[in-house]
Order: sequence, then structure tokens, then C-alpha cells
Amino acid sequence: MAREKVVLAYSGGLDTSVCIKWLIEEKHLDVIALVGDVGQKRQNLDFIRQKALDSGAIESLIIDMREEFARDYLTKALFANALYEGKYPLVSALSRPIIVKHLVRLAAEHKAAYIAHGCTGKGNDQVRFEVGVRSLDPDIKLIAPVREWDLTTRDSEIEWAQAHGIPVPVTKGSPYSIDDNIWGRTMECGILEDPWVEPPADVFELTIDPAKTPDVATYLTVSFKAGVPVAIDNQQMEFLDILTELNAVAGANGCGRIDMIENRLVGVKSREVYECPGALALICAHQGLEELVLERDLLRYKRTVEQDWANCVYDAYWFSPLKQALDAFIASTQPVVSGDVRLKLFKGHCSVVGRRSDYSLYDFKLATYGEQDGFDRDAAAGFIEIYGLYTEAWARQQSRLDPS
Repeated sequence: MAREKVVLAYSGGLDTSVCIKWLIEEKHLDVIALVGDVGQKRQNLDFIRQKALDSGAIESLIIDMREEFARDYLTKALFANALYEGKYPLVSALSRPIIVKHLVRLAAEHKAAYIAHGCTGKGNDQVRFEVGVRSLDPDIKLIAPVREWDLTTRDSEIEWAQAHGIPVPVTKGSPYSIDDNIWGRTMECGILEDPWVEPPADVFELTIDPAKTPDVATYLTVSFKAGVPVAIDNQQMEFLDILTELNAVAGANGCGRIDMIENRLVGVKSREVYECPGALALICAHQGLEELVLERDLLRYKRTVEQDWANCVYDAYWFSPLKQALDAFIASTQPVVSGDVRLKLFKGHCSVVGRRSDYSLYDFKLATYGEQDGFDRDAAAGFIEIYGLYTEAWARQQSRLDPS
């Protein structure tokens, strides 16, 4: 009798490496491992693919999702200037929906009854995978091995993997849990779990210690067309190439490190360390251009929508009706977000020092205090009187109240 199949979201890390053997031995399933290439650089993907086969998977697939990831996911994040809790550009949260999409597609193609992931029982990603899968296929059955097995610590997982001959990329002496893609890199576990301890130097790969960066600032110009970056220093490039370049240049200037206490959607506060040099540089530039071309009330309202968008994505609602509606609103603001932004990168800081656009709402004659001033000062007095009328009426009313 043929065994049922499960499609496993496979990264090659500790949890998913152990999952393959466990799904075979404990659930008696044939495992199809899916490796999604979203720009991660930690290991050779062919090696990861082969490791899945060596661990017992009947099939191991590498799918290059990078262009789709940039086109359909990262552009939306950039349009939304998405920063969860004002800091985190949603590195892992953005990659989960595209992996979910391909998991569901492969499960249908291979007639697999199950989809599995290697997430722990108190993290965010378990919610993102499972809510995402059910949003696309409510009938698929989900398995979360790490929530079910008796291996309650990472050390016990490492011991189990070694006992079953499974090579894993962590040891008891170097227990960091790493997740990365082209948008950035996340690090947790080990000494990082102590919020009082400064992250050790060996945890960083994309960024140089700001104290060791050049003593001369780096300047570059990012060009946008309808919200999408299209060039650096007038050299036309694809979005992925621009992001790769900015990861290198911003990282070399120490930009992009984040150390935060984050509120997980499961109700736990966690200490999180991130490296996102390219993503944060692009968001900085994009925000700077929007300030020039978007009308005041639209810009103010969009900033509140951006937080709702970031919360939706962080909280596993990529496929939700609200997220889709927010996408539509945000997309409607982007046609005029075209122009150039000059960035200054220096000692861990990225700042906008210049911006220009054919759609600029900045009028020099209205803004200047010099001889070319075209602002009608005579209109100011009447404007102020009417503008403050409601507070004046309130003040008069309050003065009539009995002080007792």
C-alpha cells in the first residue's frame, strides 16, 4: 500500500533537518522537501537539496522564487514603507506567504494530503504557515513536528540529529537560529536571548561594525519610477540587483543593524537582532521621495495605513481581505512616486540629503523667505482667524463655567 505524502517547507536548518526523519519514522509518510530560494546566502542550496534526499525525502525541489519575491512581495512592502513596530522590515514575515503559495501548489500537483513545517510552538512562523495554507486550501492537513515531539530544547534536537546521522548547521557552542533572504537577515537564540547582553560580533555577516567603517561618507542616488527603484547613480538596474548593491554598500558603512524587544503575535516579548542594510536604505529613500510628491493629508493617512499593513503581514494575514484592500489603497498613491533621492551613508546612519521629482509639490517661490517670495502674507490674518475659530468658541464657553 502506497504511503501518503507530505510536502515539507525545508530550509536545511536544525528543525527541518530533524523533521524529515521524524515524519518518516513517526508518521510513516513520504516526504517531498521544498527549498524556496528567496535570496538566502547561508548555505549552498544544492547541498541543502541533497541533504534532504540523504535524510530520506523521496523528492527535494529547489524553486527559484527571487524574481517573484521581489515583484509581488517586496515591492508591496516598499510601497508600504513596512516597518513592524517602527523598526523591523518584516524579513521572515514577507518570505512565508510566497513559500506557502508554492507549498500548496506542490501539494496539489503531487496529491499530498499533508503540508508540514519546522516551526517551534511559540514562534510567529507557525501561525504564518498554517494560516497561510488554510487561506489557500482550507482542506489540507497540517503537521507541525516540533510542536509534537518530545525534543523540548535545541540541545536535545542536536543530540537527536547526531544520533540519527543528520548533519545540522548548529552546535551546542554556536546555537544561533538564522533566517535570511534578499530583504535581510534575522538572528536569535543562544546569548541573544539575554536582552542585557550586546550582540557579539560573530552574529553579524551583512554589516560592518560602524566603529570600523570608513571615515568618509558614501553618497549615492537611488531613482524610482512609480515607487519601484530602477537605478543607482543613473545606472539602470533590476530591483533585485539594486537591493544586492545596497546590501553591500550600506552594509559596508555599518547601516542596517536592528536590536529590538519585539512583541510576537503569540503574546511573547522576544529580543530580536536583524541586519537589513538594503531594505532600510530603500525604505529611507522611498519615504523621502513620498514626502516631496504626496499631498499632506494623503501622506498623513498613508503613514497610519502603513502600520496596519505591517501588522497584517507580521500577524499572518497576507492573504486576508483587509491586507488586499490596504494594498489597493497604497498602490493608488504610487504613480507619482518617481524621481531621485540622494542618500548619505556614514558610520551606521542612512539619511536623505537630497530629493527631486517631476511630480514635486515643493514650490520654491512659496517656500522661500528670500526676494523671490510669492506667498501672499495678506491672506494669513483671515486664514488664522477662521482656522482657530472653533478653539476660540470653546475657550469662550469654558470661561462661562462655574469655577466651583
